Amino acid sequence: MELFLAFCLLLLYSAISKLCKLAYEKRDQRCYMLGYQCHKAAEDQKLDTGSCAKIIVRNQSLGIEEYRFLLKTMVSSGIGEDTYCPRNVMEGREEFATHQDALSEMDDIIFDTLDELFAKTGVSPSEIGIIVASVSLFSPAPSLTARVINRYKMRNDVKAFNLSGMGCSASVIAVDLVKQLFKTCKNSFAIVVSTESIGPNWYSGKEKSMMLSNILFRTGGCSMLLTNNGVWKEKALLELTCSVRTHIGSDDEAYSSCFQLEDDIGNKGFRLTRDLPRAGAKALAKNLRVLLPKVLPLSEILHYTINHYRNKMMKRPAPKGSGPGLNLKSGIDHFCVHPGGRAIIDEVGQSLALNDHDLEPARMALHRFGNTSSGGLWYVLGYMEAKKLLKKGDTILMISLGAGFKCNNCVWKVMKDLEDKNVWKDCIDHYPPNTLSNPFSEKFGWINDESMDFARREDYISRLYSNNN
Repeated sequence: MELFLAFCLLLLYSAISKLCKLAYEKRDQRCYMLGYQCHKAAEDQKLDTGSCAKIIVRNQSLGIEEYRFLLKTMVSSGIGEDTYCPRNVMEGREEFATHQDALSEMDDIIFDTLDELFAKTGVSPSEIGIIVASVSLFSPAPSLTARVINRYKMRNDVKAFNLSGMGCSASVIAVDLVKQLFKTCKNSFAIVVSTESIGPNWYSGKEKSMMLSNILFRTGGCSMLLTNNGVWKEKALLELTCSVRTHIGSDDEAYSSCFQLEDDIGNKGFRLTRDLPRAGAKALAKNLRVLLPKVLPLSEILHYTINHYRNKMMKRPAPKGSGPGLNLKSGIDHFCVHPGGRAIIDEVGQSLALNDHDLEPARMALHRFGNTSSGGLWYVLGYMEAKKLLKKGDTILMISLGAGFKCNNCVWKVMKDLEDKNVWKDCIDHYPPNTLSNPFSEKFGWINDESMDFARREDYISRLYSNNN
């Protein structure tokens, strides 16, 4: 009897120990977002139809075929007339960008967003223990995080990390890195800065697959403030509940779908191939196989499993357009899709069987700000908040895709009703617009006339200038 009692006590002790360990680990995994601030560039950097035309005609290597390609792509891109461009490009120095141009571009974005973030949250730069900067195409020495530390005179034990070459998905990678660091850094504050260096990486050649990046990528970025200090829970906007990272770089087609290189005459640029949407869909599918069981209710997982094996046994194919076969909305309220381009948004929407309402925030962020690389997700989140869509208890699936090829997704829980109009405050009342069509086709549609096949370059350049006036 005594042996049995001792055995029961041992089991009880073991169970209590495991529960305490789980509770302790759960406490260590807390990750709250206290605020985020997206960058809005100056009005003299706005890339309207006229500014686009001026930049295009400066490229001496383009012919009528390339102009037609640019027109067609611009019109179908889903990008509007209010996006922003780096100053060196607006000033006609895209082929001769200096190191100082790159630094100035980064300083404008990073310091603008951090100044606003510190002022909005009331957290002092001296309280920051972790800083992560994600910029794929620019890695200066001293580093970008060192510039931040110097600017704000941060303490000497701050942990600094610089992520380069991670593409549009770097923002979620940075957040996941902070989450891991929080396990060993108790009651800490962390800032994440996500943007991209556009000015020095403007493509000046005529390869169509590399010209796409000029059309899609725009100036922008975001800074975020995170903490694992439970005292700040009541002031938090969001809580990170799950994050999953997937890398399919071993697949040659996916690896090459988004690639920085030089063309045949040495012009550096970023090649985006037709394999990109397919690579994105493949990476997304692999990621969601791991993530969804963690966030969807057990009943939905069981229902899917039963139907999957039943269809497999009866050799019935899945209905076309049915998405992943799961009701994602049983555990997810909002979908924050990376605004990488119309094709990417459409592909994600089709893969997940999302409707127009679900994809509206991503499409509007693309239309208003363009593809701002790793900062793009936060413009999408800002749109949701400005439209007062985010209510306490809601869950947000954040979907990011990037070169490599990788898919990094995470789920946030909304901690209180959010309704700050943030970076959208000057235009949110006009969104969504009645049409997303780009007026470029109205002014320059004559390029598609067959009569232009035999025109001299001087002739259609003069017409481009005249239509611009």
